[in-house]
Amino acid sequence: MANSLDQVFVSLKQWILGWPFWPDELKPFLSALMVVAALLLVFATLFAITTVFERKGLARIQNRYGPNRVGIPFTKISLFGFGQPIADGIKALIKEDFVPLAADKVVHFLAPLTMLVPISLTFAVLPVGRNMVATDMDAGLLFFFAVGAGAELAVFMAGWSSRNKYSLFGAMRAIAQMISYEIPLILSTVTVVMIVGSLSPVKIVEAQAGWLPNWFVFTPWGLAGFLIFITAATAESNRSPFDLPESESEIVAGYFLEYSGFKFAIFFMAEYFGMFAAGGMAATLFLGGWHAPFSWLAWIPSWVWFFSKTMGFIFFLIWIRGTLPRLRQDQLMNFAWKFMLPMALINLVAAAMWHYIGEGWARWIVCGTIVVGPYLLFGKALQSKTKFARRTYRFAE
Repeated sequence: MANSLDQVFVSLKQWILGWPFWPDELKPFLSALMVVAALLLVFATLFAITTVFERKGLARIQNRYGPNRVGIPFTKISLFGFGQPIADGIKALIKEDFVPLAADKVVHFLAPLTMLVPISLTFAVLPVGRNMVATDMDAGLLFFFAVGAGAELAVFMAGWSSRNKYSLFGAMRAIAQMISYEIPLILSTVTVVMIVGSLSPVKIVEAQAGWLPNWFVFTPWGLAGFLIFITAATAESNRSPFDLPESESEIVAGYFLEYSGFKFAIFFMAEYFGMFAAGGMAATLFLGGWHAPFSWLAWIPSWVWFFSKTMGFIFFLIWIRGTLPRLRQDQLMNFAWKFMLPMALINLVAAAMWHYIGEGWARWIVCGTIVVGPYLLFGKALQSKTKFARRTYRFAE
């Protein structure tokens, strides 16, 4: 029963392809179409649900009301606020599309699509469950980062084509930030590739088969790589406290300032798709992928574990957004080049030592020292020039 539930989507796909009236030459295309449609439907649904969870979570953190009013029209059924995504979708569809008179209309139109399509392609190599991966590539990890880099082009297209100084300024900020944090992001995954000896996400998940101690996050180099990955992924997604490209207090809305209606909704959805992709890859690389944390929980479908870990990453980003203040631009760049990059490079040495020392407590001590020592030194160096004044609270009379 547990195996049937785990493979229900695989069995459903095979059952549909087994219908006798499908021509043999059409079956590969139909198989790919079903996989693409399923991935887009699932992640689009998660996007809608996540927007509600984020608003409710931020409202709870900030002690204010969240979206708890939108329900079924002409009734008193509130749906606990989960009608908000429907209202947002209708608003985005019917809202007028404004395009600046001096804008490059072709590039302005293509920018949201150029943002959404590459990010959607990253889902193709994520193993969302046992025997559930759209494309099992030997170089799947390389494909993930290669197509995901297309978002940087889309950001520049949006900022440049708008013919708006704030938009261009936001685009340049975003590109500088994304390039700076993409280097430690990729380097943090190299440690996993070194240990597993493969660029295939499927084989990386297989290398972590079993329960918690087999997950890479429970090693010194794995924990460091995981923290570097999620920090860099947060910056790549332009999420707080790294949301300088769309800093409303400085540049209004950043690179998508001149977008409205459905085009803005595409940018908004692409940002969340990028978060889902980053969360799914973090789970794949460091958290055992679709594996259960304990053997006695293996009866729960593998795809449930994958999406639970991915959504845990999303909730972590929501918590961080409601907790930490925004960094300054100089702080953001210093953190990337003076802390994240050196730590990612040192972590490569830790992973190599872990591999060559062999089993035993010696590699835990050596690798832990290699990781923790530079962490303390770099952290102290970054704070040495920072002057923290005593915080004074003032209240209105």
